[in-house]
Amino acid sequence: MSMKFTDLQCKEVICVSNGQRLGFVTDVLVEVPEGNVCAIVVPCRCRFPGGLIRREDFLIPWSCIKRIGPDIVLVDAKPEQCRTPRAKPGLPL
Repeated sequence: MSMKFTDLQCKEVICVSNGQRLGFVTDVLVEVPEGNVCAIVVPCRCRFPGGLIRREDFLIPWSCIKRIGPDIVLVDAKPEQCRTPRAKPGLPL
């Protein structure tokens, strides 16, 4: 199966174990130079209106993706284990 990043971008991600809506795909992590997709990135929802405090993302391994549909991505991952601190702008991961 092949898919463009633009087809994956903006799909809603839902955890199949508890039905929790995690957010929308904004980015992917790719192994270089192999070109394998390692994970999808979903920003955590802001806790306060206006988006002032959002310091973590969900980094969901590609192996946890169960199904990619026309509008959603179903994953089997525990959200609390997929949270990763957001890198500060200008600093490498």
